[in-house]
Amino acid sequence: MNWREYFETTRGTGVLATADADGVVDVAIYARPHVLADGIGFIMPDRRTHQNLGENLRATYLFIEEPSEEGGEKFVGHRLHLKKTGEEKDTERLRSLRRRTYSDDTAERYLVLFDIEEARPLVGDEGAFCYVPKR
Repeated sequence: MNWREYFETTRGTGVLATADADGVVDVAIYARPHVLADGIGFIMPDRRTHQNLGENLRATYLFIEEPSEEGGEKFVGHRLHLKKTGEEKDTERLRSLRRRTYSDDTAERYLVLFDIEEARPLVGDEGAFCYVPKR
């Protein structure tokens, strides 16, 4: 999959899930990632998502494509299982990647970089299974 082309041309909604060292999960709406030579990156302020990534390097990004005009599948997209590989604070590269400015533009921002460890379709999976606990 050419992730750079995909995220540059596909509109949709993204959700980034992280957990702290104790496994307490947080989810947040995030824009499409920036696909870079050294991984994929998200720009974020120092809030819960960024703080969780300081304690637990793993995250999952869920991307739901906007429905096509022709109709077709209702839920199309990807689940990317990520591992943090580094971050930059207020660098020139971060500023060049920003797609918009914010009202709190004085807030410190981080470009957090990840490797994609696994990519799965949004719904289903070849040979996927669903574990249902017994009651």
